[in-house]
Amino acid sequence: MASPTVRRRQLSAILREMRKASGLSLDAVAARLEWSRAKVGHIETGQRKKPSVLEVKALMAEYGVTPEDPRYETVLMLTRQAQARGWWRRYDDLFPGSYIELEAEASEIRTYEAFVVPGLLQTPGYTRLLQQARLDRDPDDVERAVESRRKRQEIFDRTSPPAVYAIIEEHALERLRGTPDVLAEQVAHLLHMAGRNSVTLQVLRTRVGVHAGAMGPFVILDFPEPASPVVYLETYTDGLFLERREEIDQYRSLWDRIRDAALPPDRTVEFLRSLLTL
Repeated sequence: MASPTVRRRQLSAILREMRKASGLSLDAVAARLEWSRAKVGHIETGQRKKPSVLEVKALMAEYGVTPEDPRYETVLMLTRQAQARGWWRRYDDLFPGSYIELEAEASEIRTYEAFVVPGLLQTPGYTRLLQQARLDRDPDDVERAVESRRKRQEIFDRTSPPAVYAIIEEHALERLRGTPDVLAEQVAHLLHMAGRNSVTLQVLRTRVGVHAGAMGPFVILDFPEPASPVVYLETYTDGLFLERREEIDQYRSLWDRIRDAALPPDRTVEFLRSLLTL
């Protein structure tokens, strides 16, 4: 289903452009509607989680956008979709922030992982192993985490799945030496995913030494217009979202340098196959 978070970001971007095109400032709009400046600003930045249809209609009226305008119904549709609840709400305790909502509608996903296999590429056995290693996971939580991973991975079954580019550090796989069955299952799955047109997989060998990704993992999410890209940094209990243009550009440059240090896709496949023969 449509991600409310992405729809809210798209709605905010469109309303901001409408206001600018009308020549009105935030203060002017707030004064006309007798709202606070903060309320108008929060709608434009997506901080107001569920702007109502009436509020959005009032804004468009101030911007001179009438029901005859082809954008009118599109904006109202986005407003309604921004109020929906996605499947991920059942797993709010497992997913930090709104990351899964953003991932669900990304058109391109670039993920660099230094310590684990990215969630979108994990097998159930690998996910289970990771969750069992956490100190705060009882058996029911572990199985819910496995189930939630499967739900996330359904994006690959879409008619137009996102383009996924993944770079994984070699030692993320080496850590599985002690669980050979999980290693074999996970590597076989990575080989399968590497054969999909929508997935580009690279392994970064340990022998490369210190490299551009030494500061830690990150994800770059790109979306259909008009939603803007996001960089996501995960922590143990939460996550950090970066949205400023200069921050996005820095992480794109960082991604390029890590990609250039990693094995190219064809040699990555050769390396993964070698793990199955050891």
